[in-house]
Amino acid sequence: MEHTFHIPVLGLAFSIDSPLKVAQFGIASVMSIVDDELVERMREYYAKKHFLPYIPIGPKATDSRSQRITAYLDLVQEIVKEQIQQLRTADLDHSTDLQKYFELLPDTSSVKRIYNNYLQEIDPNKKAHLKATLMMNVQPGDINVNIMSKVDKINTDSAGNVLDHLYSDASAALRGFAMSNIKGGLVLSAGMNPRLYSYLGELPQFIPNKKGEFQKQVILKVSDYRSALIQAKFLAKKGIWVSEFRVESGLNCGGHAFATEGLLLGPILEEFKTNSAALQHELSSMYTESLKAKGHVLDNCPQIRITAQGGIGTAAEQSFLLSHYGLAATGWGSPFLLVPEATTVDDQTLQALASAQKDDFYTSGASPLGVPFNNFKKSSAELNRLQRIQKGRPGAPCTKKYLISNAEYSDEPICTASRIYQYTKLKELEIFEGESEDYHKKLKEITEKTCLCEGLATSAYLKYDILQKKEDDAVAICPGPNTAYFNSIYSLQDMVDHIYGRKDLLVGSDRPSLFINELNLYIEYLEQYLRDNELQMDDKKEKFTARFKKELNSGIAYYNKIAEQLFPTDPVQRNTFTQQLVDGQIKLTAL
Repeated sequence: MEHTFHIPVLGLAFSIDSPLKVAQFGIASVMSIVDDELVERMREYYAKKHFLPYIPIGPKATDSRSQRITAYLDLVQEIVKEQIQQLRTADLDHSTDLQKYFELLPDTSSVKRIYNNYLQEIDPNKKAHLKATLMMNVQPGDINVNIMSKVDKINTDSAGNVLDHLYSDASAALRGFAMSNIKGGLVLSAGMNPRLYSYLGELPQFIPNKKGEFQKQVILKVSDYRSALIQAKFLAKKGIWVSEFRVESGLNCGGHAFATEGLLLGPILEEFKTNSAALQHELSSMYTESLKAKGHVLDNCPQIRITAQGGIGTAAEQSFLLSHYGLAATGWGSPFLLVPEATTVDDQTLQALASAQKDDFYTSGASPLGVPFNNFKKSSAELNRLQRIQKGRPGAPCTKKYLISNAEYSDEPICTASRIYQYTKLKELEIFEGESEDYHKKLKEITEKTCLCEGLATSAYLKYDILQKKEDDAVAICPGPNTAYFNSIYSLQDMVDHIYGRKDLLVGSDRPSLFINELNLYIEYLEQYLRDNELQMDDKKEKFTARFKKELNSGIAYYNKIAEQLFPTDPVQRNTFTQQLVDGQIKLTAL
């Protein structure tokens, strides 16, 4: 891999076709395969656009979810393969796309150096040799997919009979990826699902050949070392190798925010760095034994890749993370929402993002999963939610049911963002707690939930003019707080040049270090926790608070220790950084 960054999964729609936009330039990206209806409609759209055959797979077809996902991924693979073939046969002196492929590469890339030599070479024979070498090195970026492990609804047939767990949402999505032609990675996020992980161990597509090469890889998105080790050991015992740990900041990220208990990104990455050899050895031993029991022999396990993402915003941060922690790559997510050449955001939302202020981005309780969710005040879904409350009809129709989880009022779970749930819950609140002091707080908690199944997919329908009649056109979007510092719409060249330090998109910005931003988010998170539990503090919550503070204090001490390495040639920035750590310490002590 020549590029040292990837584009992580972005909502449901925002990176649903990113490989079709950036894989031809060697850039890796991740598509969500949670929503098979979105996947099917994108397949129809791109099949027609590229004059390829399209046979619909209806929602009532046997194993339709799995089949839809396989069909779309095969289409993506076919189109990307054709794009790469066109680049390899293009005239380097006249093809802007081929030139763009090489110009986007980091200056540290060996292929980029060959390209620069090609541009300067005047000898025809040497130039032809360099050109042939360049053509051999045109490779697509990885096409990866994401499954949220715990978004795993058990389904029923048309008669209402409960189907086998193999047809649950996550298992069907996994099977759809496994059966596809794509050679890529499965990014598992949102925690451990033993049932899904056990099924993963039964699929032959994840077994390497004798050389240790994988057709399908497993990538774990994790928020700390301990959870990474627990999940990887479970998978190793099932005969599944984790090719990459994708470490994401618990709060300084887009989408759902899976906060740690005060553990900050720097110390977490330091733990991975310190334990990398032991981790490789322990998992290799368990994995090879498991493979042997299945009748497979593997001489050597591939080296585990460690990458990081969440809140990275400058070339200096990119460079520091790669060099100091020995990372294989980093992930840049939310800033790419402002790059139409890489992601899919409808025009109205795109303009709103580009003109947004810092306080337009906030951590909310909007997700029906009950996990903090990074939200955007200017999104049409948020405005729509407030309008429904004003009209006395809070909640949304629940059609896709991916996030149903609450069985408070019936044997069959329903979604906490649904109209029926919120109507019932509000009636109950009015009867039993209409006069209570925290009535308005509970009212807000109930009505803050919003429909993400529809809202996170709508942007693609609007962008490609495939919204159907009677479908809600409200867009939900989940950018990370780092998006606030990027205030324009950018070309792919602009953003990649920014990542590699060839251009600065944040000139004049007051953006603090990603480590300071994350620290402040964790302090705010703790402040909110203490406010929410002010009247219900008990021994367990006191211990949690003490543990949380201890980890934050350790993180501050760690950052003070590495400040000189972080800013080796800029004493002004270093002093600002250490002063911001002092400010954080003061806030923390006051809690």
